[in-house]
Amino acid sequence: MRALTFRSFGDSSVLTYQEHPTPELQSNEVLIQMKAIGLNFADIYRRKGNYHLEGTPPYLLGYEGSGIIVRLGDTVTDLHVGQRVAFADVANANAEFVAAPSDKVIPLPDSISYETAASVLLQGLTAHYLTRDSYEIRPRDLVLVHAAAGGVGQLLTQIVRLRGAIPIGLTSSPEKAAIAKQNGCEHVFLYSDDWVDQLHTLTNQRGVDVVYESVGSTLLKSFQATKVHGTVVFYGMAGGDPVAIDPRFLMDTSKTLTGGDLWNVLTTREERIRRAGELFSWIQSDQLRLAPPTLSKLGDSSPTSKRSESGR
Repeated sequence: MRALTFRSFGDSSVLTYQEHPTPELQSNEVLIQMKAIGLNFADIYRRKGNYHLEGTPPYLLGYEGSGIIVRLGDTVTDLHVGQRVAFADVANANAEFVAAPSDKVIPLPDSISYETAASVLLQGLTAHYLTRDSYEIRPRDLVLVHAAAGGVGQLLTQIVRLRGAIPIGLTSSPEKAAIAKQNGCEHVFLYSDDWVDQLHTLTNQRGVDVVYESVGSTLLKSFQATKVHGTVVFYGMAGGDPVAIDPRFLMDTSKTLTGGDLWNVLTTREERIRRAGELFSWIQSDQLRLAPPTLSKLGDSSPTSKRSESGR
């Protein structure tokens, strides 16, 4: 089969589209002919050497994708050849064929395209657990969303509105602020402004109920923007490492710091299917709107910011 591989760390120029052994199928796996493959920042970090990689070169990136089952392992009985499926956490996805454990495979409804599935599952399931598990959004909650124009931020904003709460966005530019408003943010502030003071003015000094903190370096400001008995959900550090938080600070301010990781949520096949099913139903009913993914052939190794790559 053909696959997108690399032997040394660096920018996209280290990627090479070449022949690679087709994966051998274990008894509990299915072989998927890939139709679309998601590209995420984690893939870029791995390619640059920021994340640890196991094994030896050549390496394959990719953890998210969709396609058609073409072969079943001996013990797989609840899936079938020809079935449309997707996954969010199967390694070595940047290839024409992927061997996926059957418990990580998510059946794909006919109304959800391969490209949509490959570009929404990781971000969508992240937004889902953040609003269900890390902090359960309630009607009329005031919710501050960092990086509201980003992939997870756009989905978070829409899910917050679906649950009857009020999303407030933070972005880095007026152009991104416009995107955040299009996705449902009632107010948007810029990082370059005194957004904590602006939030206190907006909320009559009360603060917001919950902050979804994905920047990291802004963690203390997120606490300042949060009401007494409020919650800060930490799930990323795109802007740098957060400061250490003394538990006495949480006690003194009666505030909660919590976190989460998608892999601690997707612990069973039933969980994957249930959560993905709700995500797909929102898309099918047009309650969740997605920007069209940018597409590229798998053999084109130059793009570094697209949401998905075609596996065809």
